[in-house]
Amino acid sequence: MSANDNNTPPGKSPFWLFSVRLYGLPGVAPACIALQDEAGVDVNVLFFLLWNATQSRALSVADVSQIEQAIGPWRDMAVVPIRNVRRALKSPPPVMAPDAAEGLRNRVKAVELEAERLQQEALYRLAQQQGGPLGHSVATPLEAARASIASYQTLVKPMPAEALEAVFAAFAAFKAPPVDGV
Repeated sequence: MSANDNNTPPGKSPFWLFSVRLYGLPGVAPACIALQDEAGVDVNVLFFLLWNATQSRALSVADVSQIEQAIGPWRDMAVVPIRNVRRALKSPPPVMAPDAAEGLRNRVKAVELEAERLQQEALYRLAQQQGGPLGHSVATPLEAARASIASYQTLVKPMPAEALEAVFAAFAAFKAPPVDGV
């Protein structure tokens, strides 16, 4: 399968578009950074669980573990090292001109975003390859989100409650477009 299944242009999967919109909501970005830094949450996996929850689909610990095993090597090889370089460039050594370092940091940031987009496209393809919706059906999208995130919490450090509730609140208020093909 290719990233263009269902006539979806590269970088325009319903999952990517969902993620960009959700991340842009007030309070979501700082909450995601707190979840990432304090609990080791992969924000792309978190958003994948939420995207599936838009269809009232909850994923089990086994489901989330399988997703983590599939996507973890890419995150560890590409996304995290690039993020670490970008973060390190916030405080360059004195020998480096601050605007030169900032220019490089901006280019690294673009590469980091592309690595994350590729990770999301891989997650989207995983969902497409299943031949049907992931997880099991529950009553509401918010119930699905809470159940899937509870499954994910078994694989990471304890998530900061305030950050997690900020994400749930944004998700509950979010009007997601229909998920196409999944």
